Amino acid sequence: MQHDAWSAGKPAERHRSRSTDRTFAPRLVVMVKEPQAGRVKTRLGRQIGTVAATSFYRHAATAVLRRLSCDTRWRTWLWVAPDIMVSSRFWPADVPRRAQGRGDLGQRMQRIMDWPGLGPIVIIGTDIPAIRPCHIAAAFKALGRSDAVLGPTPDGGYWLVGMKRIHSIPKPFTRVCWSSEHALADTLSNPAGSGITLAASLADVDDATDWSEVRAWSGRCVLPTALRS
Repeated sequence: MQHDAWSAGKPAERHRSRSTDRTFAPRLVVMVKEPQAGRVKTRLGRQIGTVAATSFYRHAATAVLRRLSCDTRWRTWLWVAPDIMVSSRFWPADVPRRAQGRGDLGQRMQRIMDWPGLGPIVIIGTDIPAIRPCHIAAAFKALGRSDAVLGPTPDGGYWLVGMKRIHSIPKPFTRVCWSSEHALADTLSNPAGSGITLAASLADVDDATDWSEVRAWSGRCVLPTALRS
């Protein structure tokens, strides 16, 4: 599904192994927080307890990174918060890292999109336990024909955002009501050009109901068969 919203550009090379210019190599950025009790999944923690919520975050993040970071079709980077934890031993040593810096979610994502160099960037978080490599590959493929891609969540937000980043870099994250049912609609309404594709809808885990639906498998690197179809 494509929306008219952001400016157009030329298709980018999608697979790093085929790229003749490394500056256009696709980059997958995973935004992570140091999994300290009381600092991650705080809304969930109020409902199921801080220890259980922190455990969910730790295991879900580990599983998602294991699935995605070894895929050679893109280069995976971690952008870590808070900045002082960028050297934490919790994160895999073979995945490069940067600090997220200050600001709200939109300002931090814009900082990633403004990263020097050309070529597509896709950003995700780690509280979407069902993310698989095929979802990321589909997002980069969408950037071959669109300027941007967004992956919606059932609650009105989005779990993925990507941009082609060839000629100019849009700034779609202004005037967005983050952590609300309006986040996707607000982003789509920003007047920045044309060409947004919507990726597959995946559910995030924000409350106890969400958690109860994924707790049996959310820390697995290999997902249950029913989730691989």
